[in-house]
Amino acid sequence: MMQYSRFYLKTAICPFFVFCLFAQGPADPTTPAAPANWSAGPINFSGLVDGYFSYAPNHPASRTNIYRNFDVRANSFSLNMAKLTLEHDADPVGFKLDLGFGRAMDIFNFQDTANGFDNLRYVPQAYISFKPKQAKGLQLDFGKFYTSAGAEPTETHLNWNYSRSLLYANGPYYHFGLRTSIPINQHFTAGFQLVNGWNNVEDNNSGKTLGFTTALTLGKFAWMNTYYTGPEKTDTNRGFRNFYDTVVTLNPTSKISTYVNFDYGTEKFAVGKGSNDWIAVAGAAKFQLTNEISISPRIEHYYDKDGFITGTAQKLNEFTLTGEYKWAEGLLTRLEYRRDWSNRQVFERGGTPNATKGQNTVLIGLVAYFGPKR
Repeated sequence: MMQYSRFYLKTAICPFFVFCLFAQGPADPTTPAAPANWSAGPINFSGLVDGYFSYAPNHPASRTNIYRNFDVRANSFSLNMAKLTLEHDADPVGFKLDLGFGRAMDIFNFQDTANGFDNLRYVPQAYISFKPKQAKGLQLDFGKFYTSAGAEPTETHLNWNYSRSLLYANGPYYHFGLRTSIPINQHFTAGFQLVNGWNNVEDNNSGKTLGFTTALTLGKFAWMNTYYTGPEKTDTNRGFRNFYDTVVTLNPTSKISTYVNFDYGTEKFAVGKGSNDWIAVAGAAKFQLTNEISISPRIEHYYDKDGFITGTAQKLNEFTLTGEYKWAEGLLTRLEYRRDWSNRQVFERGGTPNATKGQNTVLIGLVAYFGPKR
């Protein structure tokens, strides 16, 4: 049950993006252009400070909103994330270094920390890049980097909603190893990855995970695919985990953007036949009402068939409605209502765990950021 404890305690593809394998998520075309880069010589700087207050009518005694990323604290002010990024584009050699603090980093690096490896707890990404000048756009990255799977990036201001989706919460966060990408033509990009596994800088077995990525972009339409396969169990290479993630985005106008994200995962038993399986789908939209105001609904269904992910075999759902107001370039606030519900009693009410099938929250978040939005 490697995934369960991570998911419970947690408890950037801005979805209409132009795909890039070297940063999880794109810039948002419905927002004004970011200001000029903050830089010192050849090094560009960016960063953010992100905090929120969440009200939970269930008043859980643990003060925890389960199944959440990263708005986990109930009825409390909380610092979600403070982050500073230093980077230099590959020309032909580059690098990216993220330094992150706050509760989000505890969640993001939970699995490594639980396994006794805490050296990179405050480093969500750290990799070097090489882009040979005569290699027709081929780029190689080596180090710790965000996963290619999913429709949401890690940083709040690059998302449409404040809270992260169930699909984000249950997919991989990051990998450590080698990542490659090459444009096949002006519309299609392919990539290959060789990494330790899911959310571990140091591997928990001697096997390796393979990743395959593709991206098709055609004007207002884009289709991204990611597939990871490899052994993820501790001290054994038997029982592969196979995970497929696909994102389709459609932006019919400059004021309306949409996406659909689908996941299918299966983990084979180490001994004997059989597997643990899960399947999920999410859909979201962003309506830019004015230059400052937008509204973003999101809805999801997550079928944890065998309870491998959440610890309970259940059909889990969520609906989120987020309103955003941008005070100025670099400062925004979000007001968000979210409801999670299940066909099982899995949510806490007062001091009673597993007391109810539903959980509601109302949240207000404030995010300040600087540097290029990418």
